[in-house]
Amino acid sequence: MTDDQSLLPGTHRALYHRTATAQATGRAPAVAAAVVRDGTLVWTGAHGAYPAGEDRQYRIGSITKTFTAVLVLRLRDAGLLDLGDRLATHLPGTPYGGDATIAQLLSHSAGLAAEARGPWWERTEGTLRPQLADLFGPDAQKHPAGRGHHYSNPGYALLGALVERLRGAPWTEVLDTEILQPLGMTRTTALPQPPYAPGWAVHPHADVLQPEPLTDTGRMAPAGQLWSTPGDLAAFARFLLAGDDAVLGADTLAEMRTPAVAPADPGGEAGYGLGLQIIRSGGRVLTGHTGSMPGFTAALWTSPADRLAALAFANATSGVPTGALAAELLAEVADREPTVPEPWRPMPAADAEPWLVALTGTWYWGTGAYTLRLLAGRTLVLTPAGGAGRGSRFRPVPGDERRWRGLEGYYAGEILHAVPDGPAPHLDLGTFVFTRIPYDPDAPTPGGGDPAGWTGR
Repeated sequence: MTDDQSLLPGTHRALYHRTATAQATGRAPAVAAAVVRDGTLVWTGAHGAYPAGEDRQYRIGSITKTFTAVLVLRLRDAGLLDLGDRLATHLPGTPYGGDATIAQLLSHSAGLAAEARGPWWERTEGTLRPQLADLFGPDAQKHPAGRGHHYSNPGYALLGALVERLRGAPWTEVLDTEILQPLGMTRTTALPQPPYAPGWAVHPHADVLQPEPLTDTGRMAPAGQLWSTPGDLAAFARFLLAGDDAVLGADTLAEMRTPAVAPADPGGEAGYGLGLQIIRSGGRVLTGHTGSMPGFTAALWTSPADRLAALAFANATSGVPTGALAAELLAEVADREPTVPEPWRPMPAADAEPWLVALTGTWYWGTGAYTLRLLAGRTLVLTPAGGAGRGSRFRPVPGDERRWRGLEGYYAGEILHAVPDGPAPHLDLGTFVFTRIPYDPDAPTPGGGDPAGWTGR
């Protein structure tokens, strides 16, 4: 694999054409975009009022929620909370949402109101809602908690308050210390810092415009306050693709990308994870977030399978579908210049213990054949041999060399226990016994095998 991550000239032209078309047809003063491949910012483009560049700020709206979710997952990984905890356990006295779990708030399944109490919070100063109790109207609980997906902006304000309570510092300070500084995101701020794009409302039937108000939303900031640049958001995209031990590891990011709840209105969405939207686009599953505030729309999508990310900004309240644009830019690169596979390498010697290597191969659950593979990090992969059936990856359970925990699908969270010794080596996976031959009579298969064994009729 070469270290050269540059794009072909034809790809550059196609990306710029899509960006320019979005600006012209969407009637925004400016549209900016960027693409990240294999951890490198390989393209930036802009059309309209400003030249292409990495350093001009745009408001990113609800992409802010992903930053807030990362802060909450850091609290979980540090052992300061469990995602199953009720919010009130850590934020006592909260007037709304206290019975919801932290996972429900992260996945917008707490049933809380979509918007903060009026007037329209995105166009008014946060001083109108100084306390958490001021965020909600009298009918805050719209649905029973845990019943389904209902997007809630003030729900993320509660998560921001949770971060402040457990870290003992304002949300903006925690954000800067725990995410922005480690990732080198010096141009991501709560309020705009020059150079920045002003936000505009464009008249729907005439080519005229007026400025949108620039507001500090106060307690609603964790839901949509941030301003960022193509260069900074590209750094965040690199982090979302690969993880960074100074912020969150790859395993926790994979957990965030896993659907926690189905969308209320599917419409192309595949679900919502923990602070990340999940969509299907062009045969790919993309994870990231879209955002909007008066005067701005933005989007950031990642495709871990392609090691690609794309982002787009526009400084108009409506008109430019930045979510679609970012997905199109990502697909343009993936289709024109498919990702080169990582080179195969043997695993570290420490992971290749002879008994583990001997554990691989064909196993049978009843009469169904499965293949067990060993990967680096002592990870096991169980795959149905015929393609039909339940498979999963399994991560080692710390402190027990013969147990692994499932990572996805039906077996997510279930324990695989390997018993490689004795007259009938077997795997016990959530009480399902896998044996080297179908219904091994010496294995502890419930009900055993017929004493006559396998016979014809």
